[in-house]
Amino acid sequence: MTYLQDLFSVEGKTALVTGAATGIGRMAATGLIRGGANVLIASRKGADCARVADELNELGGGRAEGFSGDVSTQEGVEALAAEVAKRTDRLNILINNAGVSWGADFESFPYSAWAKVLNVNVTGLFHLTRELTPLLLKAASDADPSRIINLGSVMGTQPMADGAYSYTASKAAVHHLTRTLANEFAEKRITVNAFAPGPFQSRMTAFATASEEQAETVGNRVPIGRIGAPDDIAGATLYLCSRAGSYVTGAILPLDGGQSVQHGMSLFKE
Repeated sequence: MTYLQDLFSVEGKTALVTGAATGIGRMAATGLIRGGANVLIASRKGADCARVADELNELGGGRAEGFSGDVSTQEGVEALAAEVAKRTDRLNILINNAGVSWGADFESFPYSAWAKVLNVNVTGLFHLTRELTPLLLKAASDADPSRIINLGSVMGTQPMADGAYSYTASKAAVHHLTRTLANEFAEKRITVNAFAPGPFQSRMTAFATASEEQAETVGNRVPIGRIGAPDDIAGATLYLCSRAGSYVTGAILPLDGGQSVQHGMSLFKE
């Protein structure tokens, strides 16, 4: 194994990626599979996860297993944790990717949309992490900590909602919870970080990025001039989950092409 292969290797590690049938979750799972990890893929649509696992197993590298899992309720979280424990006795990597959104005008934004979005994006994330902590502890060591990656968003760092008020609030909560758990879990040899992505093609952003023309329009609003690509997620995942990222915890990693530093202000120049 070369130096670079050893530094960024996740070979033999076991991971769970929630909401991995589509979008960013699938991108992260793909990177881990290509890097040699064994990846459990779970979402509410178990048949889709099984199909995606079969497709990822054609890539070579590690192995994928797909099954159903719902983090929107306490019962769902407990059932998912139990299913994971049936399939592995230790967990090196947990990627809390499952998420939902809701868009509406400020004047008509429904009360129920707050509970729906916060239950999945924050409450479910927290409780699944707690339920799986024993498996993460079994895999953790001084030389190779277990890893947790939470899915935040550029909308959790920048004051913009575009009608997704509960979503942007939930992602800010994810970022703060990530730092809180990073502080508490460091002595347990578990790192906790978050991605804060900008626009990527996914089911959640399909209304704005489904076609190449739409993706180009959105990309033109990003400082670097494009929306995110699958390898942008895969590369960041391999970094944080490999030896290369073993000393990083509490980071909110912007994967947004410069949106998080874009402000449009100028004091002295035209």
